[in-house]
Amino acid sequence: MTPARRPLVIGHRGAPGYRPEHTRSSYELAIALGADAVEPDIVASRDGVLVLRHENEIGGTTDVASRPEFAARRTTKTIDGAALTGWFTEDFTWAELSTLRARERLPSIRTSSSSFDGQSPIMRLSELLELLDTAGEETERSLGLVAEIKHAAYFDSIGLPLDELVADELIRSGWNSGDGRLTVESFEKTVLDLLRGRGIRSKNVFLLEAAGSPPDLVARFGSDADSYASFLTRDGMRMLRRDVEGISVDKNMIRPRPDDDSTRVSSALVDAAHDAGLEIYCWTLRPENRFLSAEFRRGGGSAAFGDWESEFALILATGVDGVFADQADLAVAAREAVFPARGTVGGSA
Repeated sequence: MTPARRPLVIGHRGAPGYRPEHTRSSYELAIALGADAVEPDIVASRDGVLVLRHENEIGGTTDVASRPEFAARRTTKTIDGAALTGWFTEDFTWAELSTLRARERLPSIRTSSSSFDGQSPIMRLSELLELLDTAGEETERSLGLVAEIKHAAYFDSIGLPLDELVADELIRSGWNSGDGRLTVESFEKTVLDLLRGRGIRSKNVFLLEAAGSPPDLVARFGSDADSYASFLTRDGMRMLRRDVEGISVDKNMIRPRPDDDSTRVSSALVDAAHDAGLEIYCWTLRPENRFLSAEFRRGGGSAAFGDWESEFALILATGVDGVFADQADLAVAAREAVFPARGTVGGSA
């Protein structure tokens, strides 16, 4: 097996396989386990503070449901076309959010991580940027940030323009130097374009689902919105290259396959993206049976580890430029198995 590229390992929300996601300990652990970059999800508080949460609905990732003083904040909203009931960051000030404590999002799968419930406050983007700067100095590594902007069209509709808020924070924190450490990604290309218009010197990556349409386009065009699939055609990817540097997809869309001579693993999507001049990343490498493709699942139930080594190796060997992983150490180990000698990194974050 002779793959062409040595991909980045990106700590997906830190190291949520071991600690509740988006907490300081989760990010610090991801760095210690060898991640090249970390990926926060960015939403906003009512007073415009950028908060790191998987979604703006925080009922499942904090202890807000157990806090009687916030019981009246529980509500139902439509976010990107889906009705959600719970507690939402935009209904709280940062001072209020800072009193909450993080919880494991998948407690039945990750019981070890859930043992750390209630120990950590939630974080602001500014705190993570400071953490990366400090950790980079201490480890003498160039640690990357892959910042995912969540629900930009929705937040814009309620007077919280994430492009403006994110741009201001990156500039204020010294993260707009153009040194190659910064990548910004979103399922909504509009916000990536707006950030570039604000002078943010990031690598921009468009996140693409296997089905449906981007929420920003649905908000503008309704049922006439272009589908995600339309961006994955040959012409669609070549048009994307005018505005973004890469795409990122669900790992199940990579579909690795051995070449005829069995010396290389390839992926039609990876090859097509590279042919169009785009980098391509995939999410999310996870070792538990619940998340592995059927052929790699083993006994022990959904929370047990399956044959993650084989699945990770196949994906890494396709030439993909980077992978998001919940356990950075496992992805690093798989990468070393596929690339035993140091080679050229396929991308930078």
